[in-house]
Amino acid sequence: MTTILDLPEDVLVELLSLLPARDLVRACRPVCRQWRYVVDLTTLWKRKCQREGFYTQNLDRSVSDWKIFYMLCNLKRNLIKNPCAEENFQHWKLDSNDGDRWKIEDLPGAHGNTMPDPRVHKYFVTSYGPCFKSQLISLQKEGYWNQLMDEKRPEIVVKDWYAARFDCGCRYELKVRLLSEDYIVLEEFHPEPVVIEQWSDAMWREITHTFRNYPPGVRYIWFQHGGQDTQFWAGWYGIRVTNSSITIGPLTL
Repeated sequence: MTTILDLPEDVLVELLSLLPARDLVRACRPVCRQWRYVVDLTTLWKRKCQREGFYTQNLDRSVSDWKIFYMLCNLKRNLIKNPCAEENFQHWKLDSNDGDRWKIEDLPGAHGNTMPDPRVHKYFVTSYGPCFKSQLISLQKEGYWNQLMDEKRPEIVVKDWYAARFDCGCRYELKVRLLSEDYIVLEEFHPEPVVIEQWSDAMWREITHTFRNYPPGVRYIWFQHGGQDTQFWAGWYGIRVTNSSITIGPLTL
């Protein structure tokens, strides 16, 4: 009697590529020597990438491990929660909340401009005292296992958007740290503060940084941003921030 073990290799690749990656690795690979061989085939993982839209022909020469490439593409998403203030201040730790405190406003806001991304409708705004908020991301909880981070060291891309009011000067700061299991700083991105003068164009600007070739042992990412107005006006005339993101993905060449 013919069984699934008698199927040609290309047919077995096609069938197994339909299964979730977790089932392939944990359930199918231990079945027998043949299945272990097929699950480890580059063609199977490339087929999964094709099925889910991760594959383009120009990647053929730049991807060294299609299994890891698939895993990273499948995991890739914004690790910052509530980046656009749609859930009030949920998921954010308010490290400094001075002056008249943090506030949430609707775009474009008084003396402001709309965001380039029409899906963003709100922003966080600072006051005349220092206002900083942060998130601590546990990579293991987000599905990035230790061996993956230590051996493959995928790119960690940080992005943030900030803007000033037209009628008031302000100051913006960003700090991102890659932390070990014991919260030791392994690498940090802390650019010089941005000072925007009064009567600016009030345009939204993006700041971005990519961590590459960082030390092994990264287990957490700490993200903090904020600032204040520079004229000490009561109310919410300070820097505006929204649409923050941290994504982890395969190395791009």
